[in-house]
Amino acid sequence: MDEALFAAIAVGVTIGATAVFIGGGVLKARASASRRLAGLRETRSEVLERGFSERAVAPMFQGVGRFFMRWTPQGWGERVEKRLMIAGWSPRVDASSWAAIRVLMIIFGVLLAVYVNGQLEGSSRLAGVVGSLAIGVLGPEAILTRRVDERKGAMQRDLPDVIDLLVISVEAGLGFEGALGRVVQNVPGELSDEFSRMLQETRVGVSRNQALRSLADRTDVDDLNTFIMALTQADAFGVSISRMLRVQADEMRVRRRLRAQERAFAAPVKMTFPLVLCIFPGIFVVLLGPAAIQITESIL
Repeated sequence: MDEALFAAIAVGVTIGATAVFIGGGVLKARASASRRLAGLRETRSEVLERGFSERAVAPMFQGVGRFFMRWTPQGWGERVEKRLMIAGWSPRVDASSWAAIRVLMIIFGVLLAVYVNGQLEGSSRLAGVVGSLAIGVLGPEAILTRRVDERKGAMQRDLPDVIDLLVISVEAGLGFEGALGRVVQNVPGELSDEFSRMLQETRVGVSRNQALRSLADRTDVDDLNTFIMALTQADAFGVSISRMLRVQADEMRVRRRLRAQERAFAAPVKMTFPLVLCIFPGIFVVLLGPAAIQITESIL
């Protein structure tokens, strides 16, 4: 069992390191392609100076992913691209790269299942085989889902504080873009990174409304979507930004308090199953065990 666990961990670490290595190569390869499209020709020496992952591994990896993309359901690539963007992994990992990673993990799960099947015996063999296959088939999707939920949760937690800082900055005399720049400087996190990207888009000529819509597409956070809609409507109808931000700040604090109350009310329900399955049996053994022993001895 120890050897199987060690082999699984070793192979998993190897695949993870390979994915990071290939992801860096994919990102650099895309940057090189963008430079070529912009008309910046590369000499042979510059091509040879690029890393091995960018020159050979990344194109091969993307080719394998595009090959397997032919058998994916219609619309699967767009959905994966959306989730990867929300998770913050785009453009390092695209749909074709993710398809190749899924195939590699399935192969890894099958090999691990074969190995575990030869090492274990009895009822643990079936559990080990099923677990190995589940790791290979469902593992990447579970990791991506967890990353999406964590990133959306982090942005949702930071949003009330960010809006409060925006209110203070705007009421102090800064413009909206200047207030966003102050937020990016003083509040690190996923949400600040997205606001920084939005500011960069506006500085290169993208309109504020388009940049806000792109921000909503990249994040997919309900509270942030509501805030962006309010900003868009304020621009359209000429409403004061400071007044709108003050109203949004009050609403965000109310929503945060309601979510905290909802979690507090749900805690007793979630504690029922651990109590019934883990704590109550031990209490029953302690309380009823001596009486059961005495009854058994008196009968015998």
